[in-house]
Amino acid sequence: MGKVILITGASSGMGKETAKKLISEGHTVYTVARRIDQMQDIGQIGGHPIMMDVTDEADIDNVVNTIIRKEGRIDVLWNNAGFGLYGSVEDVPLDEARKQFEVNVFGMAAMTQKVVPYMRKAGQGTIINTSSMGGKMYFPMGAWYHASKHAVEGLSDCLRLELKQFNINVVVLEPGFIATEFGSVLLDGFAKIRKDSAYRQMMNKIEDGTRKAAEGNGSSKPAVIANAVTKIINSKKPKTRYRVGKFAKPMVWMRTYLGDKLFDKIVMSQL
Repeated sequence: MGKVILITGASSGMGKETAKKLISEGHTVYTVARRIDQMQDIGQIGGHPIMMDVTDEADIDNVVNTIIRKEGRIDVLWNNAGFGLYGSVEDVPLDEARKQFEVNVFGMAAMTQKVVPYMRKAGQGTIINTSSMGGKMYFPMGAWYHASKHAVEGLSDCLRLELKQFNINVVVLEPGFIATEFGSVLLDGFAKIRKDSAYRQMMNKIEDGTRKAAEGNGSSKPAVIANAVTKIINSKKPKTRYRVGKFAKPMVWMRTYLGDKLFDKIVMSQL
């Protein structure tokens, strides 16, 4: 039997690729993003795209109420919406940092709060929260992004324990380097603060590395995420974490077992 699935951040990359795969497998898939024009192809193959901003409570209410009215349930919520804010702690305006948390953390929490009552009533459900290998490690110029993803990890762990009694699974997805718009967003962020920054040299090196990764074989295709999400959805007892994509497993392993100073040295050697 197909499941009713709600995916945020599905206008491109991992969200869109996975939505298409799940639709082809017979699931009822609702996709939401601000850029609804970029989800028309999902509608053409049987999906249900809806425009929504994860920071707008009225938008969230409209989406959840629409799905419940039409389907009567939401079996899977994949909190995938998010973006990467890059720049030094000194340079990034705090208003931009707050926006990072509004989308990556509070948007995810708002979606969860609206959907959980229906899953609880049904006595089952699965919530997938997109973190990152960056939720377990760190890299210079990524303080606000890493902080938001560390918050996703902690929130998800607490949520998992709270919802276990209601037979609701909470799974953390930790992608590595995936070929998405992430790199271009990073470069755009640097462009806004480069002129007067004391960190220009470091920014230039990170930009060079980002471009080389995009041009070469430095990233996995979004299909690896689609396969992982399918595996999670089809599992009666999914793992608590799925680390998928280029460098995800080795980078988190190094962060876990090598200690701060050695890991710092390895990271800085790349710059």
